[in-house]
Amino acid sequence: MTRFLARLADISYRRRGRVVLAWIAAAVVIIGVGSSLAGEYNADYNTPGSESKAASDLTESRFDGYSGQEVYVVWKDEAGADSPAAKKRIDSFLTQAERVDHIAAHTAIRYSDDKTIGATTLPMTVPGWEMEKEQGEQLIDAAEGNDGSGLQIELGGDPIYVAQDQSSPEGLGFLGAAIVLLIAFGSLVAAGLPLAIALIGLGISSGGLIMLLANVVDVPDWTTAVSGLIGIGVGIDYSLLVLTRFRSAMNEGKDRHDAVVESVTTAGRSVVIAGATVVVAICGLMLTGLTYMYGVALASSLAVLVVALASITLLPALLSFLGPKVDRLRIPFLGRALKTEKTRSNGESPAARWSHAVQRRPWTAAIAATVLLLALAAPALGMRLGFPDAGNDAPDTMTRQAYDLNTEGFGPGTNGPLVIAADLPPGPDAKGDVKSFAEQLRGEDDVAFVPSPTFNDGGDAAIITVIPEGSPQDEQTEDLVNRLRDDVVPEAFDGTGVTAHIGGVTAALEDQSEYMKDRMPLFIAGVVGLSFLLLLVAFHSPLISLKAGIMNLLSVGAAYGVMTLVAKGGAVGELIGIDHEVPIAPFMPVMMFAILFGLSMDYEVFLISRIREEYLKDGNTRRAVADGLARTARVITAAAAIMVVVFLAFTAAPDVFLKLFGIGLATAIFLDATVVRMVLVPAVMQLLGDRNWWIPDWLERKLPQLDVERAPARA
Repeated sequence: MTRFLARLADISYRRRGRVVLAWIAAAVVIIGVGSSLAGEYNADYNTPGSESKAASDLTESRFDGYSGQEVYVVWKDEAGADSPAAKKRIDSFLTQAERVDHIAAHTAIRYSDDKTIGATTLPMTVPGWEMEKEQGEQLIDAAEGNDGSGLQIELGGDPIYVAQDQSSPEGLGFLGAAIVLLIAFGSLVAAGLPLAIALIGLGISSGGLIMLLANVVDVPDWTTAVSGLIGIGVGIDYSLLVLTRFRSAMNEGKDRHDAVVESVTTAGRSVVIAGATVVVAICGLMLTGLTYMYGVALASSLAVLVVALASITLLPALLSFLGPKVDRLRIPFLGRALKTEKTRSNGESPAARWSHAVQRRPWTAAIAATVLLLALAAPALGMRLGFPDAGNDAPDTMTRQAYDLNTEGFGPGTNGPLVIAADLPPGPDAKGDVKSFAEQLRGEDDVAFVPSPTFNDGGDAAIITVIPEGSPQDEQTEDLVNRLRDDVVPEAFDGTGVTAHIGGVTAALEDQSEYMKDRMPLFIAGVVGLSFLLLLVAFHSPLISLKAGIMNLLSVGAAYGVMTLVAKGGAVGELIGIDHEVPIAPFMPVMMFAILFGLSMDYEVFLISRIREEYLKDGNTRRAVADGLARTARVITAAAAIMVVVFLAFTAAPDVFLKLFGIGLATAIFLDATVVRMVLVPAVMQLLGDRNWWIPDWLERKLPQLDVERAPARA
């Protein structure tokens, strides 16, 4: 790898103009092609082999393609939701709405007790996630064109949610990263380089490659926000590492060529290993077996690969042009944090002094740090998985207003009805059994309303809609779904020949929660195992690879705990706009684990590679740990600060799951760069001593030689 990177650095230096032009041309072509051939963002959230999937398949095949999902229509008129004027406008809206693709004729209209609120539903012939944004916009336009004169029409459901204007957190994250870089470097030129790398990476991946990817795999609409922020974060991190090494070489008196080669063959190797680890961890999402996770994994991996490649080719080319001018346009009083140390760490730097203090009492430091991380992780034991409903949307959104009107008029359960699909045997008794079952459901606890069953034209299938008393995200609704499935439905249809499946959006999301819980052990084992093997190849040290895995598990667990606390609402949750308890989307712990495990390995590679470089000079572990920490602490701190700011930008997003996602990611990165890297790593490496680098001879012979940093001869 060293020879390859050295040659790559040499090419980036000698042909720097061509390299820069090639990247610009590639960006223009890829963005242009991606815009022209862009696929539609969609995702199949059905859970393979689930009861809700069986219900969806049955309704689709027996009820003219009805997907079991609906657009909720609710209106309010103080003069009467059933007044002639209101009816005229509602009829006009429904006529227009039923002309939209994949929208069927509306169901029966209901009125609240005081007759001021009316509601109906528009069944969809495809799941909401397969509806295009344009179709949701048509429904919104029809509603806005018919309300007024005292009539308020609101719509809810997936197509409406997607069609609403969604603020993007990427811009805020980019601005925050720029501020941190200016503080760190104190130079507009130096701060601008990592931003330029991240920006071109964001353009190529989000503006082109991910759009093309949407043609071949399911890509959820929120993927660009996640992959974009990951790309910005790691792109700036990787550029920061290479840039800092280049400045160090220039300060030591090396010419531009040698400084570029050194930065790519040392820091560049760390970027390659770190980037590969992030990709491996993120691709672990495919172990979930959910198709939409494939799109998230591939899109995020593309974002990481593009910025990693730009960091070891485009950035060196730009540095070749700039040379010592990289520190031009300085800002007074800023930039002291990343000044390169010209002397070996002998206790003079704060990081070195800190390391020596930790190494003097390694057991105390290791135990204290571990207890802190476990204490932060403890609330995760009470994590409740589920999907936040529209009641968590911003108050000014149409989906939230529809939710509030439905709740006001008919109770919160109207926002997430259960759909029981029944397969009927031949004979006259089956319909009677279904009607009796519907009557029985009306007397069940936590059931608010059950309309008359609907039978298909062939008489061999029926749909029973159940309106729960609780909202879709309430725990009592989850309990109702489980009770109906485990007890009520089997007992009611025992011996009748009727086969019934409980579906609908609420039940489907519950199924996915259970599915994720079952797949989580396999997923974690896969990601940890692959990351262990990659680090083993990189460092040829089983203990260091094992230590990295355990420490990353601790930091991820602590992030889970903090995220769970925020999801409980209260004073902590209100800081980011969560004023009541919400469940945590079941895919979030999985995605967070993959992303955080990969990103945590970035800092592990940055730190351990430098410690190993120092160790190979004289074989002194104590000195190597202190010097390695001193030489990387400032870079890791700046990189972590950037990543924390970028991920905190998620809290500005309208989605509750993105808010929680950002808090969890930011917490883990902060803890990883402070408690783990500054306390646990030096303490544990001090305790292990020379055993840090132990490896059986047979394993050493089998592993490829892939030094992450140049290995100087021992002094």
